[in-house]
Amino acid sequence: MKVDLITYTPNPEKIVAAAAKLCYSKTGTQNILEGLTDEKVESFIEKLTSIGHESPIEHISFTFAVEGVSRVLTHQLVRHRIASYSQQSQRYVKLDQFEYITPPNISNNPKAKALFEQAMAEDQKHYDALTDILFEDYFQGYMTEGMSEKKAKQAAEKKAIEDARFVFPNACETKIIFTMNARTLMHFFKHRCCERAQWEIRAMADEMLKLVKEVSPTLFKYAGPSCLTKPCPEGMMTCGKTKEKRALYLKERS
Repeated sequence: MKVDLITYTPNPEKIVAAAAKLCYSKTGTQNILEGLTDEKVESFIEKLTSIGHESPIEHISFTFAVEGVSRVLTHQLVRHRIASYSQQSQRYVKLDQFEYITPPNISNNPKAKALFEQAMAEDQKHYDALTDILFEDYFQGYMTEGMSEKKAKQAAEKKAIEDARFVFPNACETKIIFTMNARTLMHFFKHRCCERAQWEIRAMADEMLKLVKEVSPTLFKYAGPSCLTKPCPEGMMTCGKTKEKRALYLKERS
């Protein structure tokens, strides 16, 4: 897995503080950034956190580029609807040798790993065969319609991989770029840094959190699973590791 923060709103914490300042003072918009020292920026952000006023943090956004993750992960990721996504297409990109993600518990079990790798190899073989079979059907059809050979080949390959991709597993590796505003990110971290989140998306969330803390440490000081500042909301489904989680995610406070 590779997670990169490729761009973000410049001076993110100052922008949040300016939005908060506008809400709570008579200052005009032309002078809104004046006097916002580091101390005042931190004070505004602490105030927002303490009273639960989250709308000002929607003004800043962060864009991540991720690769080496499975379609299992991205199917979960896109459930976070207030975000923008661009994912590598299996419809337009022919995968001559697809990469795949192996769950740790499978990788650590020789018998399970051998069976898993066999299944992946079979999937590639079936994809290649389906692509060839469907290509011939589509190619002949387009030629019959009077399309040039070059255009017929291009169109036939696109249609062939469009249908053949159905044989690919959820383990298939993918690449995705996505943008979230800070409020959406906070919500994302609450759910996906939680011990009950699926292992792969939890690992990605942890990497994302490290990256945003580097550029916006005050704003994301308390970011992480829901149990950091409040009792675990999972009820009977709790992992029972609240103390450990607080020690892990809030260690920078000590």
